[in-house]
Amino acid sequence: MHNQVEVLLVEDNIHDAEMTTRALKKVNLANNLVHVKDGEEALDFIFARGKFKDRGTDNPPKVILLDIKMPKVDGIEVLRQIKSKEVSKSIPVVIMTSSKEEQDVISSYSLGVNSYVVKPVDFDGFARAVSQLGMYWLLTNQPPMPASM
Repeated sequence: MHNQVEVLLVEDNIHDAEMTTRALKKVNLANNLVHVKDGEEALDFIFARGKFKDRGTDNPPKVILLDIKMPKVDGIEVLRQIKSKEVSKSIPVVIMTSSKEEQDVISSYSLGVNSYVVKPVDFDGFARAVSQLGMYWLLTNQPPMPASM
């Protein structure tokens, strides 16, 4: 499995994306990270459509870090589509958002999110949270073998 994408970062805020990438690099977990800027691009990547059509779906990311509030397709809809398809429903999805709205938390868990994390405001807290997430989902968690299409 060469060139396996380990982390798919779905984040429209470039500052948050850079902080997440920097935090994962600090713990050597950003080598195989792909950053997409909206939900539509995320779905294209996951399901090998559009500009990602040559990627194939037999090598899914080990974890998806997903923001909720995004242009084109929001994170809740991305989560709904990921968890409703056999080929992608076992991919761990972590919502990383600034939203503390109870309805977002309820919707995320009812759709099958694996974890819901409210982004800490300060950089150190943010970096620590991202590092812990990366360590858990990439090193500790034992995922099932990917479903093939």
